[in-house]
Amino acid sequence: MTSFLIFLGILAALVFWAVGIYNRLVNERNRVRNGFAQIDVQLTRRHDLIPNLVEAVKGYMKHERETLEAVISARNAASSSLEAAKADPANAKAIKDLGASEGALGSALGRLFALSEAYPDLKANQNMMQFQEELATTENKVAFSRQAFNDAVMGYNNSVENFPNNLIAGFFRFELASFLEIEAEEMREAPEVSF
Repeated sequence: MTSFLIFLGILAALVFWAVGIYNRLVNERNRVRNGFAQIDVQLTRRHDLIPNLVEAVKGYMKHERETLEAVISARNAASSSLEAAKADPANAKAIKDLGASEGALGSALGRLFALSEAYPDLKANQNMMQFQEELATTENKVAFSRQAFNDAVMGYNNSVENFPNNLIAGFFRFELASFLEIEAEEMREAPEVSF
């Protein structure tokens, strides 16, 4: 009888231990999702600003239709990638695709701002200056949100890979998350445009 009680005690301790690890993994995964939600807010704001920016620029840059279309196309691709990543922020492929599409969008915006330098009336336009300022502010917020997300991913991945957590993580199919890395160098900094 005593050995049976000892066995039950050990079994109960193992169950509580496994439940504790499982709950910690769930908490870490939820931190990743929360971190991505902050990125989602900022990227959605960025994506919403771009059509207004293009509209403000259209009247001045009539001969630059190709550049304007490239910006809108890149914005649409980035919005689609954001929606895919939003479905599962711990999905490594979705996060990598989001980083690539945001990099392409940053490059397209960089070309647009570079071209706008050739249009003095556009540089002096209040709407253009306001959109540029809002976009720069949003880029800074994206950078801070991306850092918080990547910190959450690191904590989660550490929890998934550390022993003995990896035994529970493997059993319940906790996959490693991917860092959000923006591939274009232009995106690593806020756009710098002088008006």
